[in-house]
Amino acid sequence: MEKSSKIFVAGHKGMVGSAIVRKLHSGGYNNLVLRTSLELDLRNQSQVEHFFNSEKPEYVFLAAAKVGGILANNTYRADFLYENLMIEGNVIHQSYVHKIKKLLFVGSSCIYPKLAPQPLKEEYLLSGFLEETNEPYAIAKIAGIKLCENYRRQYGCDFISAMPTNLYGPNDNYDLNNSHVIPALIRKFHEAKINNAAVVEVWGSGSPLREFLYVDDLADACLFLANNYSDTQFVNVGSGEELSIKDLAALIKKVVGYEGEIKFNSSKPDGTPRKLMDNSKLLEMGWTKRISLAEGLKNVYEGLKTKSFA
Repeated sequence: MEKSSKIFVAGHKGMVGSAIVRKLHSGGYNNLVLRTSLELDLRNQSQVEHFFNSEKPEYVFLAAAKVGGILANNTYRADFLYENLMIEGNVIHQSYVHKIKKLLFVGSSCIYPKLAPQPLKEEYLLSGFLEETNEPYAIAKIAGIKLCENYRRQYGCDFISAMPTNLYGPNDNYDLNNSHVIPALIRKFHEAKINNAAVVEVWGSGSPLREFLYVDDLADACLFLANNYSDTQFVNVGSGEELSIKDLAALIKKVVGYEGEIKFNSSKPDGTPRKLMDNSKLLEMGWTKRISLAEGLKNVYEGLKTKSFA
């Protein structure tokens, strides 16, 4: 991409999209096309077609999605499937119609089978059953991958996909009914600290192993891939490190400065037992993460602790 290239970042208000915008700006890419969901409903085919006709972007980062944690995924199953399919289908198809120079689609590690071998290699896609609680979201993300893959195969479009591990960082969602594990725990421990609560309850047994990546590292990887990668195979983006939910809770407790107890509620679902990405493909290209989990959590909490979660 040239510094003057016209770049559309879909979903720029979200955690991933806003990180991509920060990265592009810091890299000198300032000709960005941005629309909020109120200005452009990506689920609406005619609106997306009109947008591409009028704006004619050269590059697209597709980071827009309906997202949430275990509870949200399992409750709003039809919404997660339908809305993500519409967003992906509309943006990817119009990118083909308007001969976009390059599109990068941001997926999710939930695309992999629940009991796939660890660490998760790109070739394990569609090799087994998905995790039931987020199956609709995973199917939508798999569809996005396959759209990019097959527009490339049929039409020669330079569409690529990046599959990040579990993300956290600025502009995350802290709604306890819809959030992922890190923002949910940060909020729980912070509010327990403020209210002098004796116990914080954490869903599940605490035994599942998870990998986390600071969202600005993902944005760095996305720009790296946009400038250095062009192939059919999607690419994993991970930290290469994992820890248990129990250890994660203890780390967040320390960062927040909460001094009470942690109680694990084993009646709540654990989700996938282990989920570690094999990101050797990306590492071989020369990319590495920069921000450790401890450093990232401190950065996030420093920016939050004086604010209300409401």
